[in-house]
Amino acid sequence: MNGPVYQRLMEARRTGPGFLWLVDPDKIDAQRLDPRWERAGECGVTAFLVGSSQNGSPGYDRAVAYLREHARIPLILFPGAASQVTPHVDAVLFLSLLSGRNPEYLIGEQVKGTPLIRQYRIEPISTGYLLIDTGTTTSVSRQSGTEPMPQTEIQSICDHALCAEYMGKAFVYLEAGSGANRPVAPRVIEKVKKSISVPLIVGGGIKTPDQCVTVTAAGADFVVVGTALEIDQSVELLSSLTGAACATGRSVSV
Repeated sequence: MNGPVYQRLMEARRTGPGFLWLVDPDKIDAQRLDPRWERAGECGVTAFLVGSSQNGSPGYDRAVAYLREHARIPLILFPGAASQVTPHVDAVLFLSLLSGRNPEYLIGEQVKGTPLIRQYRIEPISTGYLLIDTGTTTSVSRQSGTEPMPQTEIQSICDHALCAEYMGKAFVYLEAGSGANRPVAPRVIEKVKKSISVPLIVGGGIKTPDQCVTVTAAGADFVVVGTALEIDQSVELLSSLTGAACATGRSVSV
């Protein structure tokens, strides 16, 4: 299912790494427009990821609609559960938490969300999701009831990533978790990147331009930043993060 959002991501990847801005709808103030939203594309953001650690929180759908009204780039749902499927997004990372063995997040929530994704005509982008231990207990681990994979088990992480590709996933996502103290280690990113041929997304714990450079230099095709852009809401930080993420200028075949 190679829809227009997938094609846009792949086209952006041709000239180097992309930047995905993770926005938590629970943190959106519908009474206050974030001026960065309309300028995100010109600042170097490839697409928005929209996701929340809270299921069915009041105002969730309205907040996503508010962002949709002011965004000029694609909105991609980064769901924590089927209850977060909303018609106000262009695509959804159709995640399967392959690092855990909880059937609810391997297939259960996916089955629940599928009818709505079809009804709303949201583009699904199949993604293998691997939670990596960076020393912080995160909301992803608590909500899914699964343990992150130790970074010392690099071969197992690589095997899981390759398994995701063999299962037909369009992307592999290495996740340190929202609010993590540090990103996934460069050595892990590098080994996983060499193990797979599909694009690699890396998120969690990325807060500075230097970390963006490190992550992309190690092999990430897309960098995800969320918490840092909640804390510092300046256009300057957004531009410096996106500029650093794209600094490697890697040209890759698609």
